[in-house]
Amino acid sequence: MNDDKMSNNNIEAEYMDIAARNAWPIIYQKIGRECQTYTYTCIEAKKPKNKPLNRYRDVNPYDHSRVILKRSDIDYINANLVKMDRANRKYILTQGPLAFTVAHFWLMVWEQNSRAILMLNKIIEKNEKKCYWYWPHGIGEEEKFVLVDVQLTIEQISEEDCSYYTTRVFRIHDMESGESREVVQFHYTTWPDFGVPSSPVAFLEFLKKVRSSGALNPDVGPAVVHCSAGIGRSGTFCLVDSCLVIIEKEGIENVNIQQILLEMRKDRMGLIQTPDQLRFSYQAIIEGAKRFNPNFKEDPKMEESIYSVVAEEADEPEEEAPPPPPPRAESLTRAPARPLPNIPTSASLGNLNYNNCSAEESSSSDGEPPTPPARECSSPSSSADEDDDDDSGSINESGGNADTLRRRRTRELADRIAVMKKRAREAEQWHALKRSLYKPLTITFGFILAGIVIYTYVKH
Repeated sequence: MNDDKMSNNNIEAEYMDIAARNAWPIIYQKIGRECQTYTYTCIEAKKPKNKPLNRYRDVNPYDHSRVILKRSDIDYINANLVKMDRANRKYILTQGPLAFTVAHFWLMVWEQNSRAILMLNKIIEKNEKKCYWYWPHGIGEEEKFVLVDVQLTIEQISEEDCSYYTTRVFRIHDMESGESREVVQFHYTTWPDFGVPSSPVAFLEFLKKVRSSGALNPDVGPAVVHCSAGIGRSGTFCLVDSCLVIIEKEGIENVNIQQILLEMRKDRMGLIQTPDQLRFSYQAIIEGAKRFNPNFKEDPKMEESIYSVVAEEADEPEEEAPPPPPPRAESLTRAPARPLPNIPTSASLGNLNYNNCSAEESSSSDGEPPTPPARECSSPSSSADEDDDDDSGSINESGGNADTLRRRRTRELADRIAVMKKRAREAEQWHALKRSLYKPLTITFGFILAGIVIYTYVKH
């Protein structure tokens, strides 16, 4: 990663050079090849008892940096602690919770002393479930979650809609110690899966809001960052934030974006999932270096255009079904099957949006937000029947039949799980029947045996 062009330490010139050569897929593949030399293991993630706790088969936490649960029968969760010492930053990158890992997720937030959850995905995207609804469905005591398994309660105390993201404040109460703590969820609602935000400027405003909350400060626990797999959008956020901190501390001439990404990938596999996300990271870092500079003066005429991009995107109709996404991890070293989409113009990037692509940007609108699932009387983690059957594994594509193959495998997986659940229910019913018949049969057999003994005695 020490190319001559990169040694100039001029991010803007590097960006222009890559864009002029349309070399984003090549750079992205090069990063992937370097990561293939890593020798880190994922032994815990691949144990039979832990495999069902992974949303995708090919996105696993490294053993050396995985988050370990302390107060649970199971110490495993698909999460890694990602450190960037130069930026004095720590993040916990994790997958979107499954139905039966909600309690594990909140226990991790509590044990790690995290003060914020950064949720970068919707619950439903392109008609696919990307994450379980893991927070209370309303504000107040009557709507709170009681997680008996981990002795925690989760109560939502406020919610604020900020156009393209939402903030929610939760109170976590530890039933063992009696302590309580508030945690803020920053929910970015307009960032499409395998895509990029509607504009670098809107994303930077979101980052500034997160920073101003103090959630990323070194005196509190690491913020929990998740999307669906916890590597694409999550990795983009952490890369941009870390690079901007290093720029503030050391100057832009000392920042090598690709090298920093490689360093972060040593803690969690596959951060940044597409060449488009890598390109967006460059744009956001260049833009952020200007906007976060104390001497930066924003043109007030630009303010309306910045947020109109987000508003227009939110009002767009649902796109036709896109081609199926590549596998989460295997795609890290493959070039995309189609040209990169354009990234919308931002306030100060100007000609940095230069590219040779003509494809339109993917819409970030996935229709109306989903209705929350029915409120559960006990811990959401106790209901295995509500598992995300369609999220249990990633999908391999090949040629024009990829979509059909993906759907067939999803149906087969759902059918197998349904059969397993049916057999489990039948076995439980049979055991219950045996238990219910045991006592009366024992009594009847006792009477018969007593009758035989009396009859034998009287006869003789």
